[in-house]
This record gives sequence, structure tokens and C-alpha cells, in this order.
Amino acid sequence: MRKYLELLKSQIKVETAYLAWYWADVVSTLLRLVIMYFFWVAVFQNRTEISSISFESMITYVVIAMMLENYVSGAGNEMARNIKNGDIALELLKPYDYLTKLIFMDLGSKANSFVRTTIPIFLVAIIFIGIQAPPSLEVAILFLASMLVGILIGTQIDLIIGVLAFWTVNVWGVRVLREAIVKFFSGALIPLTLFPGWFQEVSSYLPFQSMIFVPVAIYTGQIKMGPDALIAFATQLFWLALLFIVVRVVWTQAVKKVTVFGG
Repeated sequence: MRKYLELLKSQIKVETAYLAWYWADVVSTLLRLVIMYFFWVAVFQNRTEISSISFESMITYVVIAMMLENYVSGAGNEMARNIKNGDIALELLKPYDYLTKLIFMDLGSKANSFVRTTIPIFLVAIIFIGIQAPPSLEVAILFLASMLVGILIGTQIDLIIGVLAFWTVNVWGVRVLREAIVKFFSGALIPLTLFPGWFQEVSSYLPFQSMIFVPVAIYTGQIKMGPDALIAFATQLFWLALLFIVVRVVWTQAVKKVTVFGG
């Protein structure tokens, strides 16, 4: 475990070295925040609620969902790159588990972004846009736990996409499709409760709503604290465990295709 923590810390140091990238990310997020705010101001003009959701709850949902969406992908990109350029052969010779290494380095990158970008922008959103703070300490703790599980679910799905590079020349098309599906079924754009009943029924059998909708709904109170919140969190853990197993099985089959000449 210690070597993975060192990899996590090294990734944080790498991320802090790219200041231009950091400021570009901050400016991009702020612009999206402003656009989203004025869009929903226009939507709520002449009305106080949409499907029993107030403007304050809606703007809180979309801002938190927008921030969380930035964290549900990433690890698969590095894997696909290593497979495509052949570095995967060297990675498999090194004294660590490659999948665990990718997960910890991805967490390091996201931890850096969370502290340096998300928290400041979250405070800006509370002060200037008026998004709601967590209503209680219990909600805040469960939200953070749910958020972490949601991020890990997204990482596992991303790794599955990355492994596909063993069988395809380029995973770009699959990644675009994945982004569209996640954005649609995860509740990244609007709460899933605004969709028709049949859509919500389909979404409930897929892992995507556990990535964004569940943690944000816990935060905003659309999922009430108590049995409902605990069932939703348990469902997240189920999807995480299932996807973890799927990734390991697919990875085990994929590495059988690797042939190293010489050495």
C-alpha cells in the first residue's frame, strides 16, 4: 500500500507543476458556472418551482453535478495510451499491480484538483450564486462518502473502456459514446426525477446514476436521510464491487494478448 500512496503523492506533485493547465481549468469551470446560472435563471422566470424543485435546489443540484462530473473519468485514458504505444509491456514488468497504480495516480490527480479548484469554486458558488450548503453534518459526511464511491465507480467504468484498446485500434469512438451515455443516465445535466417514469426505471438498473445523481440527490435532499439514503449508498457499493470484479476479469483476459519479444 505504501508504494501506491507514494505514487499518489508523486501525481499530486506532477499536477501542481502545470500552472497554465490549472488556471485554464479554473477559468473554464467559472465560465460554465456563469452560463449554467443564467440558463436556469431564464428557465425559472415567471415560475417558482419545476416538479416541486425550487430554483435554489435546482441551481445547487446542477452546480454540484457539474463539479462531480469532472471526477468520474480519467484512469482509462492512461491505460489506453500505454496499450497503444506499447508501454504496457514495461508496466507489466514493474513490481506493482498496474490497475491499482492507475487508480491511485488518478485519485492523486483528482485530490489535487478537488483542493485547488473545486473547493474554491464551491465557495464562490455559495457566496455569489447562492447554492445551498449541506443542511446537516450527517448529510455532508454521507455526501462525501457517496461522492467518493461514485468517483470510484466512474473510474472502474473508465478502466473497462481503456482495456478495450487491446482489441481496437482506437478507443476514441467508444469514449465519446461513453461520455454521452454517462451524461444522459447519470443525472449530470438535470435531476433524473425530471425525466419520464420509464426513463427513471431504466436508469435504476444501470450503474450510471450511482456516479452523480445519488451523491448530489443526497446533498440536495431529493434522497432523504434515513433508510432511503442508506439503500442508495448500499446500491452504490454493490455497483462498485461488481464493476471491480468485471474490470479484473476483463483485464486478466486482455493481458493474455500481450507478447514481449527479447529480454
